Amino acid sequence: MTLDDLHRAAIEIARAARPLPLGHFRAGLDVEAKADESPVTVADRATEARLRDEIARRFPDHGILGEEYGTQGLDREWVWVIDPIDGTKSFITGHPMWGMLLGLLHHGVPVLGVVQMPALDEIAVGVRGGGATLNGAPIRCRRVAPEAAYLNLNEVPRMLAGPDRAACERLLAAGRYARATADCYSYVQLAAGWIDGVVDYGLEPYDYLPVLPLVEAAGGVMTDWQGRALGPGSDGRVVAAGSPAVHAHLLRVIAGG
Repeated sequence: MTLDDLHRAAIEIARAARPLPLGHFRAGLDVEAKADESPVTVADRATEARLRDEIARRFPDHGILGEEYGTQGLDREWVWVIDPIDGTKSFITGHPMWGMLLGLLHHGVPVLGVVQMPALDEIAVGVRGGGATLNGAPIRCRRVAPEAAYLNLNEVPRMLAGPDRAACERLLAAGRYARATADCYSYVQLAAGWIDGVVDYGLEPYDYLPVLPLVEAAGGVMTDWQGRALGPGSDGRVVAAGSPAVHAHLLRVIAGG
């Protein structure tokens, strides 16, 4: 099976699961708190179960790393990465900017990423070496000077409350505009050329591994806060930009230079 075949299958898998969270959206769900106090609902669990079923039916020899039901076969050639509802806080408060993330690793390298926005009826896909699309139309990051950059800063309240407060305050003054945002749609905006940089905080591998191929396939750059390549063991602090110049600028701002 080629990467093109897997690309088509990933879109089919994501679309097959789309009705599940939509059926619960704005429907008055019970919300539980996980050990880290992050919220989870029956919609998260049912959506991941459906995604896992679809993957297992098509690719029984592939591994899976998921948010709600753990891991299996992480040593296999192909491993799928699942975040069934990225932005559960948005989901439970009726805000439409939550997504479904589906990534694929080949020998540990992210090669395919899907960001589906069920409430917006949008699906963005990036394939290593194959470009990026939004609802089937090609998309690409734009190139601007760092001082003209539009920035999305995800998880600003968490950054301001933690040890990286000073870096966050510097970032809020960087670029032309900086907005406090959250969750996966920032990476779609970046890949589509609507913004120029994203700084994120407190992520898990299932949050950043699926969006990495989208950003890179659209011509962008995405690393940790030290400029290192992202992998399953990264610390969850992420910088993504539409150009090397903006990326380097953001790294300097974070470092205080």
